[in-house]
Amino acid sequence: MNTEWWHYKILNIGEFSLELSQLILAVCIVIFTFIFSAVLRKILVRVAKSEAVISTVQIYIINRILHYIIIVVGFVIALSALGINFSKLALIASALGIGIGLGLQGIVNNFVSGLAILLEKSLKVGDFIELASGLTGEVIEVNMRATLIRTNDNVDILIPNAELTNGLVTNWTLEENTRRFRIPFGVAYGSDKNLVKQAVLEAANSVPYTLNEKGREPIVWMTGFGDSSLNFTLGVWVGHEQVKRPTALTSDYLWAIDDALRRHKIEIPFPQRDLHIRTDLTKGN
Repeated sequence: MNTEWWHYKILNIGEFSLELSQLILAVCIVIFTFIFSAVLRKILVRVAKSEAVISTVQIYIINRILHYIIIVVGFVIALSALGINFSKLALIASALGIGIGLGLQGIVNNFVSGLAILLEKSLKVGDFIELASGLTGEVIEVNMRATLIRTNDNVDILIPNAELTNGLVTNWTLEENTRRFRIPFGVAYGSDKNLVKQAVLEAANSVPYTLNEKGREPIVWMTGFGDSSLNFTLGVWVGHEQVKRPTALTSDYLWAIDDALRRHKIEIPFPQRDLHIRTDLTKGN
C-alpha cells in the first residue's frame, strides 16, 4: 500500500518541515480538545447538580476556567504534533511579546478582565446590570473576550470584558435579591395629603408582587411643591424577577396609582399658568 501521500511535505522552511500527516494529526487534536472540553464540562455540571455540593455560579466559573485550561493544553499538544521545537521558548516568547505589543493588547486585556470577573464574582450569569451609558440587561454568558447581555427587548449585546472591569457598572442583583423602586407622582394643590397617602398605599398593596415585610413596607414621601402639583414619591420593595423588568414595573404602579386616585376623587393636575392683566389707569379714556 502506497503511503507516500501520508508523509507528503507541504511546507519546508529552513530546518522546519511540515508533513501532511502532522497537519492532519494537529487538526484532529484540536477537534478532540474541543469535544473533550464540552463532554467534561457537561459531566461536571451533571455531577455537581446531582450532588448539590456547589452553586450554579460556582459551576459556571469552574466550567469556564476548565475550558480555557483544556484549550491551552490542547493547542500546545497540537503545536508539538506539528513539529515545533519548544526548546526555543525565548524566540516564541519574543514573538508573542511583539504580537501583543502590536495588536493583541485588547484581546489580552479582555481575556484577563474576563478571568477577573469570574474569580471576583462581581458579575454572575443571571445578574441584572446597568452600564454608565444607561444600558440595562441580564448577564447571559461571560466569555473569553466579551460578556453577553440580553436586554428586556430581547436584544443580545456583547460588552468587552475590559469595559465592565474599568467602567462604572451597577449590579442590581449582586448580593440582595430585592430592591426598592421609587415611583414619582403628583396631585393637585389643595388635596388631602393623608388621603393621598392612604390611596397610594392601597394602590401599592394591590400590585401582587409588592413586598410588605417588616422594614420593607411601601412608603409615601412628599418630595416638593411643583409648578402645578404637590409632588410625592412611592417607595416599594420588589423581588428578584421584577427587578429585571423596571419599565413594566413602573407601568404597573402608575396604573394602580391612577386608579386609586380616581377612586378617592383626588385630582391629578394638568400644567397650568395664572395670567394677570394690569390696566394702566394713568391714561385717559
